[in-house]
This record gives sequence, C-alpha cells and structure tokens, in this order.
Amino acid sequence: MRCLTRRLAACVLLVVPVLGQAHFQELIPPFAIATDETGRQLSLDIRFTHPMANGPVMAMGKPERLGVVTPSGREELTGELEPRRIDGKRAYTADYTLSQPGDHRFYLAPAPYWEPSEGVMIQHFTKVVVNAFGRETDWGQPVGLPVEIVPLTRPYGLWTGNVFRGRVIRDGDPVAHARVEVEWRNDGSIKAPAPAFTTQVVRADADGVFSYAMPRAGWWGFSALVEADEPVENPDGKAVPLEQGGLIWVHTRDMTAAKTE
Repeated sequence: MRCLTRRLAACVLLVVPVLGQAHFQELIPPFAIATDETGRQLSLDIRFTHPMANGPVMAMGKPERLGVVTPSGREELTGELEPRRIDGKRAYTADYTLSQPGDHRFYLAPAPYWEPSEGVMIQHFTKVVVNAFGRETDWGQPVGLPVEIVPLTRPYGLWTGNVFRGRVIRDGDPVAHARVEVEWRNDGSIKAPAPAFTTQVVRADADGVFSYAMPRAGWWGFSALVEADEPVENPDGKAVPLEQGGLIWVHTRDMTAAKTE
C-alpha cells in the first residue's frame, strides 16, 4: 500500500505544475514614458526568465520577429537584434530612437522554447508600450499577435496600487476564462515567503477581461496562457503541445510627496 501511495504521489508531481516556476518573456525598455529628461534613446532588454524569482535566465533562440507600431505605422526591428550572454545563456538587446511623440507599441515573437520538465514547447508573444513626449495615441489597439493582451487600462502613467485591466484575445477573439499569470520583475529586494507568492494567478471572465492591483513599484508582467490548436515538434522531432502566451509589461511608480525648498 505504501509503495502504491508513493507511485501515485510521483505521478501527481509529474502532472501538476510546480508553484512559482512560471516562464516570462521579458521585453523591457529603460522607461515607460519618454520625456526631455529621459531622452529619445531606448535599449530593449530581451530575456526569457523567471522574473519574480530573479532567474535563472534560459537560453533563447533567435526571435522570429521584433517590431514596433508607432503613430506613423509599423516598423520592422528584427534586424536590430543583438545577441548577448547573461549567466552564460543567450539573450538579446535592441536599440531604438524615438522620432515622434505618441504611443510606441513594441512587440516580440520569440522562437519556441523546449521545456522538457513540462513536455511542452513555449512561445510567449510579448509587448510593451512606451509613450513619447506626452501625446496619447493608440495604446488600446492590438498589434496583431496570435495571442495578445489588449490593455483596457492605459499601460503607462500608473501609480503603485493602480488596477490594471486587460482583455485576452486569440486570433482577434476574446478568450473566455483565460488563465493569466502575474509576476513582478524582482530587483532582489523581495523574497517570496512561499512559492504561491511568486506567481499570482487570476482568471479572465467570459469576455476575456481580467484585472489586478499592483502592490509595488516597478515592472509587472501579465501572461495569458493558451494551448495552440496543433502540436509542434520538439528538438527530438517528437510532436508535443505548444503553450502560447500573450504577455504585456507595464510599469508602476510610487506616489511620493514633492520636494520643497
């Protein structure tokens, strides 16, 4: 009986996700709002990691596509990708110069990543919005990713404690009751007291809408997860499920009192 119990427990461990091990594709600019003080130069930090756990960084294949939608239209940035090493693992960076006021919706289609512990390929379509010089334009429009979070809350100019709302869409249609994982990009100042605190989880409603109040300043990632209709081949040539994610990053800052002379 004890042997049977141990075998059953082992099976449960194989099929139940381990808390606190969520994968997040990062696409992080140096700021969410460009001003005269920040300047026009962006360097996008692109890595695949566990942000709240502060790593580890996982090796990325060359992304399939990097682009930005500006008030003037769509720009292809894939040629700007530069590989680099973080803890010996491949990541990327890309530089961009803001040339006009308005919302700039950066998006990334990474190469699928093989996760043998889960038996799935992972591809998280990721975006972040940078507002330039105070002109509010089209932050609430989708960019056309296969799976995407369309913000219902303006995704910049957010104070700590604000509620972020978004709608999960797949091929343009809302995803009812989508699972949305939420993580803070840890700067090393916070240690989760238990694994369940590492990745927050919310469910979208029947219209694909979710909300979450962000309790700390910094970058927050929201990742809506669905399974692709068709399996794909893993590195060994075996057909396996493809986990597709629609991910958006937003930034919050503390509301502090203005300094007086």
